[in-house]
This record gives sequence, C-alpha cells and structure tokens, in this order.
Amino acid sequence: MAGPRRQDDVVIREREAADDDAIRRLNDTAFGGPDESRLVDDLRAAHLAAVEWVAIEGTAIVGHILFSPLAVTRGKDEIRALSLAPMSVQPGRQRRGTGSTLVRAGLAAAKTGGWQAVFVLGHPGFYPRFGFSAARARPFKAPFTGEAFMALELEPGALGGGDGRVVYPPPFGIAAD
Repeated sequence: MAGPRRQDDVVIREREAADDDAIRRLNDTAFGGPDESRLVDDLRAAHLAAVEWVAIEGTAIVGHILFSPLAVTRGKDEIRALSLAPMSVQPGRQRRGTGSTLVRAGLAAAKTGGWQAVFVLGHPGFYPRFGFSAARARPFKAPFTGEAFMALELEPGALGGGDGRVVYPPPFGIAAD
C-alpha cells in the first residue's frame, strides 16, 4: 500500500471505505447523473476495484479514479489488463492537474501491481499525454473503436504480436459478442 502523494494543495491517496459517499456524490456531479457512481458500486460489489485513488483538498474529495480487470487475450495469451473507468474531478477543480495526478498515481500502482496494460475510453486530447494510443488499441476486437478507445502498455511488448480481444466485466453492462 502506497502512502499519500501531494500535488499543490491536494493529497492523492488510496480510497478508503469511509470515502464512498463522497465519491458517489462526486461522480454524480462530475458526470451529471448516477451512471458512473452505480458502475463504481457494482465494480466494488463484484470485487473488481483493482486500483482506486482519491484526491483530497482540505477535507473534501475532489477527484477519484478506478481501474478494474479486463479479460484481454492476444491469440492464446492472456494479458493482465485493466480498464481505467471512471475518472472524475470536481467541476471547479478541473484543468488544474488533479486528474493528471490521479492518472499518474493509478498507473504507477497498476505497474507496481504487475498489470501489463490499461485500456480507456476517454478524451483523445487528454489520455495520450500518459502514453495511451488509439493505434495500440486498434488490433483488439472490443465493444469500442475510434480515437477515444486507447491502450497503454505498462510492460513493453505486452500488447504486440497481432490481433486480440477485450471483454469488459458484467458491471459495465457491455455484452460480449
């Protein structure tokens, strides 16, 4: 378990159970409804919250990120991969580095945890700065396509070597084909 990290007046640390109500309110506010907070609850209930961090300013949770395991294969090989979803920052704190700090902390924890890759469906103007690439995700059959569906190798070469498949766990509500 890693200790807290500081980013200006914000502390980044692993999520604790006492944070859950504040995380729910944050996701509802940031995403304009309960879909993401339900996803977080469902992933936790299924024991699929592999990496989860919060950003705290004073006593308030102003950011949250969650990574959960994905079933990713390339040929007969299984790849230890995560989905980065959701990531939220309090609307008044956006564009001040909180989201970037959460992503970096989560990716570092994922790498330390032995994960090989991360997939995200997110803003193509934001995630490439961390090394995510739509081209890296393209060889994988998945429920998403296009520039917003990106992948990042945490272990060099983990996603190379041909076509593959990405299957999201049931809490995402995405049917496998």
